[in-house]
Amino acid sequence: MQSEINKKLEAKQIKPTPMRQLVLNLLLQEPSALSLRELEEKFDKVDKSTIYRTLQTFQAHYLIHAIEDGSGSLRYAVCEENCTCEPHHLHFHFLCLKCQHTYCLHDYPIQIPQLPEKYQVISANFVIKGICPNCKA
Repeated sequence: MQSEINKKLEAKQIKPTPMRQLVLNLLLQEPSALSLRELEEKFDKVDKSTIYRTLQTFQAHYLIHAIEDGSGSLRYAVCEENCTCEPHHLHFHFLCLKCQHTYCLHDYPIQIPQLPEKYQVISANFVIKGICPNCKA
């Protein structure tokens, strides 16, 4: 597993430090996106700013993307390979109103509408809210 983590980091030109390896490993193992607070809770003695800087590095290199799901805090999820977080790579997200987990729906891309002349799309965010299969069962 460690070699897989290092390959993912190196593929995005990110130096594989122990903290980066730990954060990426956590993000890969979680089925839902995690907030900074949720990541902090997974580590006993790690400074919040260290985790935040790690997330910022991952975002800058398109290893993860941030999700504004309306819960009041950003959540982070691992991007698919070859993602550059450009509009044609964007996808829907699902926020479960019961468990408060946010899931990436990679198979459902956001269709960017034709905008008026001189408007340029940089980002788009679409969150569907409802009950996830785990909570519905």
